[in-house]
Amino acid sequence: MTDDRTAPAPEPIRFFGTSWVDRGRDYWLRRALVPVGALLTVLAGAFVLRFAVSGVQLSKSGGFVNGLLIGAIAVCSCLAALRNWKQLSEGRDALTGWMAEEKSLGAVWLIGCVGAAAAYFLRSLTEAPGEAVRRARYERAVERHERRSTGRAGRPGKRRKG
Repeated sequence: MTDDRTAPAPEPIRFFGTSWVDRGRDYWLRRALVPVGALLTVLAGAFVLRFAVSGVQLSKSGGFVNGLLIGAIAVCSCLAALRNWKQLSEGRDALTGWMAEEKSLGAVWLIGCVGAAAAYFLRSLTEAPGEAVRRARYERAVERHERRSTGRAGRPGKRRKG
């Protein structure tokens, strides 16, 4: 019998809380609404970036500058999508190298917000984003807790010598 007061608690997931543990009715409602919200975020971000590109086009700076801007937005979106996908599927600890940079690449992540939101949308179609990582971590913690709490069932008075 385990002691529930010391049992590990599941980590909450943004928009899902801890409903991912038992996957109740509330979980499935959120699983339906989160992709819709993420898709709306992608569309809103693309709309804002379209205004930015239009502003540069209005300045009549030339096709080369317009091409550079569109290329930069595309590259930043791809990088942000890759980073967000890895973070949601493997966890923040799996980010290494340039993906782990927060401050020095902050502008890249900001410009690439559409790609990050698109990755979040795609991930939310299969699971609560980040659920697999948190579920594995939670199940390992519960297993360790159960092993520790069961302890020695045979002869608790007997001590190991040496």
